[in-house]
Formats: sequence, C-alpha cells, structure tokens
Amino acid sequence: MLSIVATPIGNLGDITLRALEILKSADIILCEDTRVTKNLLSHYEITTPTMSYHQHSDEKKVSEILSLLTDGKHLALVTDAGTPGISDPGNKLIHDLTNNLINKSTITPIPGPSAVIAALSISGLPTDKFIFMGFPPHKKGRETFFREVADAKYTVAFYESNHRILKAISQLEKVLDAKREVVICRELTKKFETVYRGSIEEVSKMEMSEKGEFVVIINKRGK
Repeated sequence: MLSIVATPIGNLGDITLRALEILKSADIILCEDTRVTKNLLSHYEITTPTMSYHQHSDEKKVSEILSLLTDGKHLALVTDAGTPGISDPGNKLIHDLTNNLINKSTITPIPGPSAVIAALSISGLPTDKFIFMGFPPHKKGRETFFREVADAKYTVAFYESNHRILKAISQLEKVLDAKREVVICRELTKKFETVYRGSIEEVSKMEMSEKGEFVVIINKRGK
C-alpha cells in the first residue's frame, strides 16, 4: 500500500492524528528531502526508515518503489510541506505507479494541509470555482502565463518563489486592471505569516519581504 500523506506547511502542529499513525506504522517513508522530513519525524519521535524520492529520481528508483509495493510493503509518500502530488514531484511517481500496479486501490490519500487551499480559505475572493496554476515558468512562457491569469474567468491561485515574487507582482501590474483584487500570502502558518490584500495597484506599492514562500490569489476577471 502507498499512503499519500499531507504534512504541515510550516506549523508542526498542523498534522492529523491519522497522518502520524501512518508515518509511525509504514515500513518506509518516501521523502522529497529526507533532511526536511526528519525534522518532522524527530519532533514526533517517529523512527520509521526514510528513502528519497524527488524530481531528479530516475526509473531505477521508481522500479525499486514498485518492487517494495509488490512485495507487500506499506510506503508513505510525503513532500517537504503540504500535500504530495500538488505541483510536486510526487505527482509523477503516482502517475508511474498507477500505470504499473495491478491493484490501483493500494494508493490512498491521507489528507491534510495544502498551501493553496489555506490561502484560498482566507482570501475572501470567490472560491466556488478557481484555477490553480502551480508555479509560473522561470523564463520561456512566463509572459503567456500572466496573460492567462489576466484573462481567467475564475479566481486564480499560483505559487511563486521568494526570488521572483517582486517580478511577478510587476508583471501582474502590467496585465491586470488597476482595480483587480489580489491577495498574496507569505509564510502561511509560520511565525512571520503575512497577508497582503488590495487592488494590484495598491499591493504593488506595499513594502513586501522577499523571504519565504508565497501563494498569490487573483480575483476573477470582471464582466
């Protein structure tokens, strides 16, 4: 069995009892970065062995994981923070395994924290329908990405790194109507959690720390 386990996006208290039970009982925990995961495991005194699985893992690693599952091992997949498979290397592993496992029901979700859902929940923008666009491209396709954001008929959410958040705001300012509502969440659930709200015109003038991780929410295009 493969359990897809959501882990805290910052505050270590944001983990479910079920997730802790799975992490304790699994034979092996597959980690995006074993060093990051071991901080969580140490906090909860969990001694389950870990194995790395990340965006650079090759087919040999996938075959190894498939063999473990075929042998009846219980594996738990975690990402560095949040829900595995959502704009995350775990998605490829899950895809590869579903194409090879005879019993597809052996992959099960253990739900919990997700940065994009946390940000949407406090945005105050329409969430009955929304589009999640992951991370903007670093270079090629970046302008197209922001034009798609501007043209969206529904609320749009995306992630951005600290290295490019100011550039992203500048690009949004160019393609959005000046009054279009924007919510930018920084370091959600952590000590320096900050939420910036207002029109893109207002937000672009705010003093913003470039440290941390960001979720950007854009209101849907007006009629």
